[in-house]
Amino acid sequence: MAGTVTQLWRFPVKSMGGSPVDAVRIDPRGVHADRLWAVRDLEHDITASARKVPALLRCSARYATEPGRDAGPGNAPEVIVTLPDGTELSSADPGIDRALSELAGREVRLTALPRGDDTSLHRLSVRQSRANFSAAEVRRDFGLAEAEALPDTSVFSTKQVLTLARYATPPGTFVDLSPVHVLSTTSLASLSADGVPYDVRRFRPNVLVALDDSGREYPEAAWVGGDVEVGPVVLRVTNQTIRCVVPTRPQPGLELDRGLTRRLAQSTDRFLGVYADVTTPGVVRVGDAVRVREPAPPGAVRRAAAAAGRSAMRQVQRVLEATVLRER
Repeated sequence: MAGTVTQLWRFPVKSMGGSPVDAVRIDPRGVHADRLWAVRDLEHDITASARKVPALLRCSARYATEPGRDAGPGNAPEVIVTLPDGTELSSADPGIDRALSELAGREVRLTALPRGDDTSLHRLSVRQSRANFSAAEVRRDFGLAEAEALPDTSVFSTKQVLTLARYATPPGTFVDLSPVHVLSTTSLASLSADGVPYDVRRFRPNVLVALDDSGREYPEAAWVGGDVEVGPVVLRVTNQTIRCVVPTRPQPGLELDRGLTRRLAQSTDRFLGVYADVTTPGVVRVGDAVRVREPAPPGAVRRAAAAAGRSAMRQVQRVLEATVLRER
């Protein structure tokens, strides 16, 4: 399967709108200078996300100057945040925390990603960990009614689930799960009821690709375990991207769309796009060629191993949920 890179996105601040770029370096940490800032919820002592603080999506962020090669954890460049009313404030402005707190309706602080060995901003308390796995919390995060089934988390590895149980974001990053998020224009069009593709900003990928005729509505679903060459960069696809309530929420130029949650559930079981790790770094440019090497069809042994892994993950989920119930 082949195609081209149509858009590249960098998000300077977690859960805020990002900036399209023409070229960017991608390495094992992900897109260079992606999510080097986040908003800290001081009331709950946790890194805020648009799931819990949807007002953040009404802001956008860009770097004051193009980040140098040394930008990274412990060295976050100055960022400019645009508030919903158009006001622009620098991360160096002493009034930015007050402005963000008024917007969020709680005390928050714009916070730079610390150096890699500092996990203080990532760790969850025992109470926070338990709450993340409660059925009520999951239903809120995914916009689910009481009678609806909970999302299938068996696609995640044990390591991923345990990381998410212990940390708000993986240590050393402000991403949700994986370094790079890839989405195709085919999926954006397939999800739409009228054929007009959804706006890519709802789904916040780093790399948007346009594929030659794939013959599939949601081609990325078949990439898990395979490789995607994006220009000189090689990505190993690890998971489909599970979708919470965030894509439905309003942001500049996009209105509230509650029906999107239902459409995702009915069309893709709430998955769209894929997460990937970086196996070969390099600089990617808009217009670069994309080549997909899907994994070989699994044999009997691999199918059995995959089934056992999914079963184990469901058991882990049930144990975590049961722990929450006992603590109530």
